[in-house]
Amino acid sequence: MSVVVHAILVLLIFSVASSSSTTSGNEEEQTKRVIWAKGGPDSVVWVVQLSDLHFSIHHPDRALDFRNFVGPALSMINPSLVLVTGDLTDGKSKDLLTMKQNEDEWKEYQNVMEDVIKRSGLNKEVFFDLRGNHDSFGVPVVGGSSDFFSKYSINGQLGRSGRITSVTVETQERRHLFVGLDSTMSVGLRGPTNLFGHPTDELLSDLDLQLSHWDSQSEKPVSKISFGHFPLSFSAPSGSGRTLEDVFLKHSISAYLCGHLHSRFGKNLKRHHQLSPHFSSLQKFFQFNVHQISFESNVNCSIGPPPIQEFWEWEMGDWRKRRFMRILSIDSGHVSFVDVDFKAGTKKTIILPTFPLDSRIMLTSLFHHKYECQSVTASSFESIRALVFSISPIVSVVARVYDSRYGNLDLVLEAHMIRHANETSRGVLYVAPWNYQAFEDASPHRYWLQIEATDIMNRSTLTELRPFSINGHSVKLSWSWKEFFVMGCQWPALYYPMFWSSYILLFFLLLLPIILLIFQKKLYTYRNFIATRGLGNGVLWVQEFRRVRTLWFGFIGYLFYLILFPWFIGQVFTEGNNRGYMTYMGWVVKNPNEIWNHDYIGSPDIMMIVLPHLFFVLFPTILVSAALTAERGIYREHMLSRSGKKVDDHDPKIQRTVSNDEQRSRLSNFCLGKRPIRTILCLICLAICWKHFMNCRSLMKAYEMNPILHFLGYGLSVPILLAFAICGTRGIQ
Repeated sequence: MSVVVHAILVLLIFSVASSSSTTSGNEEEQTKRVIWAKGGPDSVVWVVQLSDLHFSIHHPDRALDFRNFVGPALSMINPSLVLVTGDLTDGKSKDLLTMKQNEDEWKEYQNVMEDVIKRSGLNKEVFFDLRGNHDSFGVPVVGGSSDFFSKYSINGQLGRSGRITSVTVETQERRHLFVGLDSTMSVGLRGPTNLFGHPTDELLSDLDLQLSHWDSQSEKPVSKISFGHFPLSFSAPSGSGRTLEDVFLKHSISAYLCGHLHSRFGKNLKRHHQLSPHFSSLQKFFQFNVHQISFESNVNCSIGPPPIQEFWEWEMGDWRKRRFMRILSIDSGHVSFVDVDFKAGTKKTIILPTFPLDSRIMLTSLFHHKYECQSVTASSFESIRALVFSISPIVSVVARVYDSRYGNLDLVLEAHMIRHANETSRGVLYVAPWNYQAFEDASPHRYWLQIEATDIMNRSTLTELRPFSINGHSVKLSWSWKEFFVMGCQWPALYYPMFWSSYILLFFLLLLPIILLIFQKKLYTYRNFIATRGLGNGVLWVQEFRRVRTLWFGFIGYLFYLILFPWFIGQVFTEGNNRGYMTYMGWVVKNPNEIWNHDYIGSPDIMMIVLPHLFFVLFPTILVSAALTAERGIYREHMLSRSGKKVDDHDPKIQRTVSNDEQRSRLSNFCLGKRPIRTILCLICLAICWKHFMNCRSLMKAYEMNPILHFLGYGLSVPILLAFAICGTRGIQ
């Protein structure tokens, strides 16, 4: 018997060891995933990025256009990788208010992608798709019944289950490391409180490890690209305060590719990150221009290249409405891209200039240092290069360089480009030799490049005019106000300062009458303002608000309620009856497996509910209530003057001298049309109530709430306060 037991133990140990070995092997294989870019040209690789597909059962045209356009385009382009950076499905109801997973949309995504892969002729292994916030709406646990990404996505089907996905595209000359990251929240809340990326310390450590994978192997240079869904302005710091930006700067990646924002905020959603010793505290909250700091032209070649300090963040337009696709190339380490718009239909020819670089989106510091210190590879500068993809044979490609020095675009170079090809070419690279040193200039926008390709059908395709800089100077771009709003404002850092600042302001408005009464020991009324016409008296007249004490205490109580108690209780997952409650710090949700609780998840995502309620509902509610009390003061003065009373209206004896019948008659007349300011203020109250009602309606549908049981205090407090403000200011008492 002991021999049998011993044999069983040996078998168990061997089984566990084999399982561990297999798991370790799989992890190692994931880490060392390498795709060889077979065929020429060896100096260039190119990939395709798509983002924010939002396949929806309510908008079948999105999937239909994707099937019709993307498959043939990928066949023509033949990229080394296809990166789909999140929001694969929409997860929204037809009225856009309920946000949770819909399995039919995921089945559609799977079918369309299978068809696209087949029509493109590409290997399924080169497709990498990531979660976006829409893909995690209402998903409590990764791998659970409502996690359709794990079941229907390409990454899920191929067993790429980790939060970090790494792949290297290798040529004879260079390695190109692509590292994708899934920073969606670990517990996927329903929208609208699911808007930000939430990288954890574990994810940042894994990202750091993957980006450093080739650092110790220096036989080939390495270009590093990272891709994810969320821009850095919509990515919260980890629990320890680390950020994605910290990791990217450490590894000097060339670019971070993302989506999420769509094109409705602008086409210039780009951001240059640079580590500066003169980092100001304000930069934690705002970046006012595309370039984080100004370019320093002084170069000291004796001290070697500058430390790691910069990378580009490039958000791309969405497929949902704009039908955008991006082609990104890395040519001898130089990164460039072109966005293809399928809104107008299929593209017959696509041109991507790969050198010289567009000076609006080039890395500056290291490039400039290498050029000034003559440490660049001369062969990479000695020709104009462009990738040309076409469904028809190309008969002519011409590069033209224009000089804008005198205010006009004067043609200074026209060169016919020759196809660089061999028997096993992966794509079509055209080159034209030139004397690059003739185009050195301190101005980054003096010289402009345009390339024209003509196919056998005599169809001509022109690229946009691009400024270029040979010696590493960069054009300084400026954001529009909408672009600054989404790229320059660092919302995770701004939430709590904005919240507490607004709360202090609201408390100050309510406490100001008491403070004035204590320190000034004087009542400020409409009569004071009429007598002195001073701005100070006009401002201090807010003491009138103090007279309606029940209303004043009601607002104070409501402010404390919003800080101390849950705002409402809602269904945050796709299925089940597990509800959570939301506070200004986030959601408190018990996990369905009842093993642990999440405390205050979804912060700063809850700012989408909290800040609009404070700014657009509560703040105007307090102001209009104060205005109603002030209007009552004017009316009281008016009534006393009409009755012939000349003494101060705050004397209770004077108040009693007014005949009840006379007051009631005049009050009735005034209410019927002689108080136009009050009428306007009452209409504003109705508008605020309507705004609040629409917000509550949206929340009821989003989180399947009962208006009586789940958000009574939040939903009814504002209408009750406004109703009391209207009723409590009708008379002159």
